[in-house]
Amino acid sequence: MHLSAAHAAQEPDDRERLAVAAEVLGLLADRTRLALLRRLADGEADVTTLTEACQAARPSVSQHLAKLRLAGLVSTRKEGRRVVYALRHGHLRRLVAEALNVADHQIGHLPPHD
Repeated sequence: MHLSAAHAAQEPDDRERLAVAAEVLGLLADRTRLALLRRLADGEADVTTLTEACQAARPSVSQHLAKLRLAGLVSTRKEGRRVVYALRHGHLRRLVAEALNVADHQIGHLPPHD
């Protein structure tokens, strides 16, 4: 197989990968969703806990959680009548932490790294 043929065979996968990554980053680009994910990085939580942690209206929190669930970023489980949310994987926890670290550097809380 030629290198160019191998490269061409990989391009669609790379495009899909970039598209999915852009979608995930787009979901993180909302302050409420980022706050929800930051709180869920500390562990599972129900809507009431998440509403308090994000200081947002409950209907708004529920809508954002639905988007995150549909995107496959959070999972749910029933605990009696409550729905408990959790991050789907540790990669997301690290991504949120890194985004917040970048913000700290941008606003001057930490010295810049090269």
